[in-house]
Amino acid sequence: MPATLPLGNPAPDDGRFPESAARLVREAADSGRPRTFSLYVHVPFCEVRCGYCDFNTYTAEDLGPGASRASYADTVSGELDFAAEALRRSGIPDRTLETVFFGGGTPTLLPASDLVRILGRARDVFGLTEGAEVTTEANPDSVSAESLRELAAGGFTRVSFGMQSAVPHVLATLDRTHRPENVPAAVGWAREAGLEVSLDLIYGTPGESLADWQVTVEAALALRPDHLSAYSLIVEDGTKFGAAVKRGVQDDVDPDDQADKYLLAERLFAEAGYRWYEISNWALDPEGSGVHRARHNVAYWRDQDWWGAGPGAHSHMAGVRFWNAKHPAAYAQRLATGVSASVGREEPDAEARFLERVMLGVRLSDGLPVTELEAAADGGARARQEIAAMIGEGLLDGRAALAGRVVPTLQGRLLDDAIVRRLAGF
Repeated sequence: MPATLPLGNPAPDDGRFPESAARLVREAADSGRPRTFSLYVHVPFCEVRCGYCDFNTYTAEDLGPGASRASYADTVSGELDFAAEALRRSGIPDRTLETVFFGGGTPTLLPASDLVRILGRARDVFGLTEGAEVTTEANPDSVSAESLRELAAGGFTRVSFGMQSAVPHVLATLDRTHRPENVPAAVGWAREAGLEVSLDLIYGTPGESLADWQVTVEAALALRPDHLSAYSLIVEDGTKFGAAVKRGVQDDVDPDDQADKYLLAERLFAEAGYRWYEISNWALDPEGSGVHRARHNVAYWRDQDWWGAGPGAHSHMAGVRFWNAKHPAAYAQRLATGVSASVGREEPDAEARFLERVMLGVRLSDGLPVTELEAAADGGARARQEIAAMIGEGLLDGRAALAGRVVPTLQGRLLDDAIVRRLAGF
């Protein structure tokens, strides 16, 4: 979740949604294709701010009334109460949560009992579907066997560890504080608690050789996680890393190097039984069932509905996108005075929503339905010509296209931005 908030219109203090949102939810349910509902909880606290991170995070333990680690569970629980009432006032039909995701920051810097308490409040006000996926992110050095058992007993089903690298000098460049040997211990504790495990990796750090990256991939695979995410390092403006690159004291990332590392990861992951389902995500799936895919993230990519709780958190509700006050103190103050934590919102027009569908759909192994391209001004005629051309260029899967879906090939995954530009016509 980037730290900078977008431009938009002011959000109403009572959190009320336009009638169009309620109508869309009702129509989807009536059609037999109901919109799913999820919850994201942002926990902004970190022990150390990593040099590459541009998320809305803070290293101080106390950022003001209602914005300390000690009071945070109560503050977020208050937002959940407000959310439930705002949805009811707006006539949006009740829906239970299918996924919950605690991100950050480092959610596990809060006591496990606080995370369980927030989840319990979400269960009380919204309800959880049977078999709901409940995930928390964690640094390997921010958990214990006891805390993970407490999370599992409290309803969590999944933990996503920020492993990033297994090579000490790469971790040092990234300002990561955990030692590589912490990861196997944390994974073992999670397994003993009955939690599914995902590992997050970063490739393309300056100074990381291809051999270094292979060490990381093989170390991750040796732990046999249920899920793997591998992200290329992006140098963002406003970060310590970005400033160092601008001053010339730190090398920038190399796109060709990152492409080589992506190809290596895909090969090793596939050989180990992991299937890609989104450009940066693989699930342990030798049978092709998709059982270990991150359902919460799939909801994002499929344009479903979610409420984002916490400072700076973003939400989407049936065509309305909105976001909370960025600073934890400002966020907490709004809730304390009985008004919505949300400070801005927008309703993207048809052109913007078309672009979103294309951008998200072509990242998935399930692909973008060709029928979605009919939303283009020309009814998708130009995009269909581009599909034919890109099949010939080896960027799109021809068999998938014949079945009515736009799916990138391995080469196409490396050139995803170009595919989007060509399909969307810009």
